Amino acid sequence: MAQQHNPRFLKLVEESKKNVKEIGAAALKQKIEDGGLFYLVDVREAQEYAAGRIPGAKPLCKGIIERDIETEIPDLNAEIVLYCGGGFRSALAGESLQKMGYQRVL
Repeated sequence: MAQQHNPRFLKLVEESKKNVKEIGAAALKQKIEDGGLFYLVDVREAQEYAAGRIPGAKPLCKGIIERDIETEIPDLNAEIVLYCGGGFRSALAGESLQKMGYQRVL
């Protein structure tokens, strides 16, 4: 059964998605196959990450990413691709990183 999200949460995500460029799974797969330089960040919870992840992904869950991103990825111009289960947490995290000065967040 799919999780039902609350309306205010969905509105917040909708607003964040207006400010964050999104790419799909096929585009991400191509980026990985092309061997380009970018950081792949999994913003899901630790137990989700442990259960399965995209190889090479760095775990920085939505609850800590704003606190730890500068230590993990200090370069504000680095390309960062965020992902989660449904695109909601990654959109919220992406908007936060942009507010923190990161220029190339997908």
